[in-house]
Amino acid sequence: MSSFLPASQVADRIIQVRQTLPDSVKLIAVTKQVPVELMRSAYEAGIRDFGESRIQEAIVKQMQLQDLTDVTWHLIGHLQSNKAAKALEIFQWIHSVDSLKLAQRLDQLAESIAQKPTVCLQVKILVDPNKFGWTVPELLADLPALNQCSQLRIVGLMTIPPYGLNPPEILAVFTRTRELAEQIQHQNWSTLQMQHLSMGMSEDYPLAIKAGATLIRLGRTLFGERG
Repeated sequence: MSSFLPASQVADRIIQVRQTLPDSVKLIAVTKQVPVELMRSAYEAGIRDFGESRIQEAIVKQMQLQDLTDVTWHLIGHLQSNKAAKALEIFQWIHSVDSLKLAQRLDQLAESIAQKPTVCLQVKILVDPNKFGWTVPELLADLPALNQCSQLRIVGLMTIPPYGLNPPEILAVFTRTRELAEQIQHQNWSTLQMQHLSMGMSEDYPLAIKAGATLIRLGRTLFGERG
């Protein structure tokens, strides 16, 4: 059973969190299963970026919130290739591009609709069978092919640490992600730009910020437990 916070507390949480964030960090409110009414409260408290994991849920919410015309929608969950076209229709950002196959599919579709989506490449710094994404060697090997995806705005990396790590280990994952982004940026690819690091969720976002995150994805911290 979900135990979301009252609307007034959601607004207070957002204000409190934003006061702690550097100007370089954008707060994305993760709204999976969050009622639309609380999303409106978040909007009134200054949130303009919503993160969803499921396409169908996002479609319903976007219809209910279509009067909020300055919202940016972020896909933060795994995207199957057969749903890539719909994702391009409804999301401005896709954080979870986790394979060359998916990147090439999005690139092909983006060319056909004359739209350049903004994407992050999901990387696994540590081996983790429970997560999607490239390992570091896989990503480095795929960079030449990714650089050919000229219809995508590839702007950085996304990572989620494995479960069960202690804080120093989590910080090490985030730091290695930043170092990997710097390594890629220094190679001067024509298409690949590494301006953003999408990393940090409710349980570890201060560590992510310490390591250089520019995009943090907070759900429970802002809205309470989904249940």
